Amino acid sequence: MATSPDIPLLIRSDNSSSERRISPSWTITQLKGRLEPITGVPASCQKLSLKVGSQASQPIEAPNEDAVQLANWPLQTYAEIYVTDTRPPGARTNYTDVSAVPKYEMSTTDYESRTDSVLAWKKNQKLGRFDPNAPSIEQQKIDGTYREVEQRNIKVGARCRLLPDDDARRGEVKFIGDVPEITGVVGAWVGVGLDEPTGKNDGAVKGTRYFECKANCGVFVRAERVEVGDFPTVDEFADDDEEF
Repeated sequence: MATSPDIPLLIRSDNSSSERRISPSWTITQLKGRLEPITGVPASCQKLSLKVGSQASQPIEAPNEDAVQLANWPLQTYAEIYVTDTRPPGARTNYTDVSAVPKYEMSTTDYESRTDSVLAWKKNQKLGRFDPNAPSIEQQKIDGTYREVEQRNIKVGARCRLLPDDDARRGEVKFIGDVPEITGVVGAWVGVGLDEPTGKNDGAVKGTRYFECKANCGVFVRAERVEVGDFPTVDEFADDDEEF
């Protein structure tokens, strides 16, 4: 007796997604048994549904699942079988949460002693902090940020607006200098006290105060985002129809 060829289908669940070849001659029970190691859902707790193209999903179930074959459903290439876990949420295993999985951690000393690591490669290639010219390169970056401040004529006390042009926020330059608390970016920061509470702080960063302003009116930006000029304070009560 000829058997139907296997059909590639997409198997999906809350924790998995894969392509599998399914035989129409399998019973529902046989399919569930094969899906258990793929999805992590026990066969007895699986509720199956089939989705073909844009058609509505239809359940794959029967009173006697040991006897009913999958050929009773319109299996098509790359149709989707979704596996729902009927167990209460608290009884399910969350395979996507790796926070509780034990992890191997290598000490800094052991890592630095290895010869096959990225760190060892950087040492050999004299890259990053192992570059003998690295201090001067870093200083060039810092100097460049202060040159940007000077070229834009940014000074403490100057009125300004934030760029790009569609950013309507205005304020006053309150601070220019390094902010070590902002990690990963060296050089000059411009602290602006905004007219309206659309900022991120009150002039302090991680407990260190750089200038005074109202809550949520402070913001630190790079010089390229600051344009100084005659930008009057925003008056939300002003009447645009008045003429003087």
